[in-house]
Amino acid sequence: MYILQASLFSFEELLKMEPENRLTKIFSTLDFAPILKELNNARGPRGRNKAAMLRALVAMRVEGIPTVVKLVERLKTDLMFRYFCGFRVTEPAPDESTFSRLFAKISESEKLTSVFRDLVAKGQELGIIGNQRVAIDSTKLDAYEKARPKSNETEGERAAWGSKRDTHGNQIAWFGYKAHIAVDCQSELPVAVEISPANKADSDFALPLIEQLTQSWPQKEWPRYYIMDAGYDTKNIYEVIRNMYHAQAIIPLNLRGSKEPPEGFDFDGTPKCSMGYRMVYWGCDRKTGTNKFRCPHVIGKVDCPSGSAWCSESSYGLVVKTKVKDDPRKNCLPHRGTKQWQSLYDQRTAVERCFARLKGHLGANTIRVRKLKKVKAHFLLSCLALIAGTIAVNQSQKSAGKAA
Repeated sequence: MYILQASLFSFEELLKMEPENRLTKIFSTLDFAPILKELNNARGPRGRNKAAMLRALVAMRVEGIPTVVKLVERLKTDLMFRYFCGFRVTEPAPDESTFSRLFAKISESEKLTSVFRDLVAKGQELGIIGNQRVAIDSTKLDAYEKARPKSNETEGERAAWGSKRDTHGNQIAWFGYKAHIAVDCQSELPVAVEISPANKADSDFALPLIEQLTQSWPQKEWPRYYIMDAGYDTKNIYEVIRNMYHAQAIIPLNLRGSKEPPEGFDFDGTPKCSMGYRMVYWGCDRKTGTNKFRCPHVIGKVDCPSGSAWCSESSYGLVVKTKVKDDPRKNCLPHRGTKQWQSLYDQRTAVERCFARLKGHLGANTIRVRKLKKVKAHFLLSCLALIAGTIAVNQSQKSAGKAA
């Protein structure tokens, strides 16, 4: 069950607009100059309107056009659509092979990633994309290639067999890729993207995503919390997030078949008193990275047969403090299981809604290309459409507010 949270800007508002109005607003937010400069410097025949072709590839996602064949057909039959993409009405629409060659060039280039990062930066400048809480997760992408037996899988650029549990806990297997994304929990927009063959572990891409998004952000604006599911529960992720990025990882514990917790503690890092009762969390000191726990008998949570005197002579009761630096995985601020921790973890659903929009409205899963670089370019175009669309809605709302 998804837990809805406050969202200042809604991509769904964009879908209610008329197509021509929708496309005009989206294209006004996009700057393809870095790609066009590289394409115009490349050798080969000139004359095609490459800017219009790039806009058409984004419009293909927004309008739910499944294939390039259908895109070309739309450009040929819908003069208004062709005009809003930037083509002259009198010139012939590019054919499928022309689009394929253009797509191959932008897939080999890093400029599409640059456009994506610039658009994220624009969203931050406008106050749409926040910088406090980031959710990280992956989703399956079905390959266009023919499935191969697992024994014949090739590493690196090609699709592979993968397996994971869905949101309902069911184990699913597929042949293809994984899209790993970091999503801003405020706007529910992607801020970093990686693509891998489906057989790669999710946890291998958490730190590369964090490195990618922090490269373009000033250190004082780095996120405070990184929220992930139990698949990312590795000691290295906690330590790097704390020590290098000065933030807190919010991840449920994956007990991995553990039978007994450490002596004096429960599985989640909560201290136990000498009678075996879980002690009561009593706040934290963020400056020192310390959690405080008190005697459950004194607080009134349990009726200890030995009373509080068994553990402490003080009327305040026994106090135990744990430091995050001693074990960043078990000890976190706020303490795992508290209302504050759960409130932060509930915001992980932002990444699920982002995936739903990318797949349900923007064709992220209708892949008709092969190999990793082209799949990444395909997915990035869907992300560009999502971010540009949300920025367009925001700017329209502001303009309407000023006019009123």
